[in-house]
Amino acid sequence: MLIGAHVSPAGGPAKAVERGTERGARAIQIFNQNPRAWKPTIYSDEAVADFREAMAASDVDALLIHAVYLLNAASDDPDIREKTLTSLIASLRAGDALGAVSVVLHPGSAKTGEVGPAVKRAGAVIKEALAESESCALHLENTAGAGGTLGRSFHELAALIDAAGGDDRLGMCLDSCHLYASGFDIRTEEGLTQVLDDCAGIVGVERLGSLHFNDSQGGLGSNRDRHADVGQGELGEDGCAVFLSEPRFDGLPVILETPGRDKKGPSREDLELCRTLRDRGVAARGKGTGKATKKSPGRAKAKAKKR
Repeated sequence: MLIGAHVSPAGGPAKAVERGTERGARAIQIFNQNPRAWKPTIYSDEAVADFREAMAASDVDALLIHAVYLLNAASDDPDIREKTLTSLIASLRAGDALGAVSVVLHPGSAKTGEVGPAVKRAGAVIKEALAESESCALHLENTAGAGGTLGRSFHELAALIDAAGGDDRLGMCLDSCHLYASGFDIRTEEGLTQVLDDCAGIVGVERLGSLHFNDSQGGLGSNRDRHADVGQGELGEDGCAVFLSEPRFDGLPVILETPGRDKKGPSREDLELCRTLRDRGVAARGKGTGKATKKSPGRAKAKAKKR
C-alpha cells in the first residue's frame, strides 16, 4: 500500500515530489491546472524531465492527477461538455508525459435531470478523451451521493464504464468518506468485505486502481461530502485501521485529502498515523499483508517503480 497525500504542484510538478517527500509520502496527487479555471496546463519538456528526475531520486512511487472539480462530463450544456473534454484530454496527456498511474475524475452530475441520459453523455465525453490520449488510466471516483452526482453506487460506476466503451484503461478510485456517506458501512472487516465483494461482482475487482482515504464528518448515508482528519470522524481509528489493512488494497496508491491539523492538508504526522493504523489493522486480522491477485488499471505501473 502506497500511502500518500494530495500536494500542491506550485512551481512545477517536480516541486510536488519535494512536498510529498517532506510528508513521507509513497504516492502523491496533484491538480494539473488551476482548480478554479478552465485553462489547461501544458507541461514543458523541461518540467517533465525535472519531474521524472525528482521521482527517480525520491521514495515516491506513484503519481495521481486529479481532474479539477469544474468538469461535468454529464452536463446537458454542450459548452460545459466541450470544456470538460478539453480539460480531461489535457489531464490524460499530462498523465502520459509524467508517467502517472491515472487521472482521477468525478464523473459529473445529472443535476435535476434523469440519470440514464446523463450517464450516456458522460460516457461519450470519457470515450473521446481516452481516444485523444495514449495510455494513462482514468479512474472514476465514487461520490457521496449529494444532488445528482453520478457514481454514488457500484451500479452507476459500472454503467459509466460501459457507456464509455469499457476500455481497459478505465478503472475506479474508491473514496472512504464517499463510501460511508453514500450508505456503505465500512467500519468493520465484515462490512468492508461485503462492500468489496459487491463491488467485485458489479464492476470487477480488476477495475480498482486507486484509493482516496478520508474520515467522514457526515454520518452513514448522510450524502455529505465532508472530509475529516484520520480517526477524527465517523469512521474513527478502528474503522480507519480496517480500511487501511484490507488485503485487496495492497499495492494501490492511497491518497489522503484530509483538512490537516493546521488546515493546510495532510502532514507527515497524518501519514505516520495511517501507517500505525494499518499495522494495527493487520495485527487485528491475524495475518500478514496479502498480495493482489489481479492487475488493476495503473496498479502495475505503481508497483514497477517500487521494485
